[in-house]
Amino acid sequence: MDESAGIYARESEYLDRYVQIGVAGDRVISVSFPDTVDAASSSKHPILDRIFAYLEGVRESFATVDIALTVPTAHRRVLETVRQIPYGEQYTVEKVARLTPELNPQDDDDMTLVRTALDENPTPILIPDHRVRDAPSAAPPEIEQKLRSLEGL
Repeated sequence: MDESAGIYARESEYLDRYVQIGVAGDRVISVSFPDTVDAASSSKHPILDRIFAYLEGVRESFATVDIALTVPTAHRRVLETVRQIPYGEQYTVEKVARLTPELNPQDDDDMTLVRTALDENPTPILIPDHRVRDAPSAAPPEIEQKLRSLEGL
């Protein structure tokens, strides 16, 4: 990717919000959906191009996007599992726990850990927490619903 650090944002008519990414070196560190953005932010970034293609209906996989996850190790494992959920598929929290190394879907603490990791996901869309149907998403509820609708979930 080779882009410099910064904030990049572009307005999405579909989401009725901006999509904003934070980049450090060649890695995405955040994705958010603000109502307004700093006028100095740039709208030109290849990851934004890919996100907007996805929002226009392209079956995009973001598994190859370099993401800098600065989260606890257990949360990282959960988010890496969620990152592998295919476009148009939905998993339950239980299935995510079952597929995540060292977690047990029968353990209430592990189920809470999965929900917390999803709620605190720093890069929604790139890590598609909207594909987990019985858990919170880091995206605002109206964005989460539009992402689900886009994928027929």
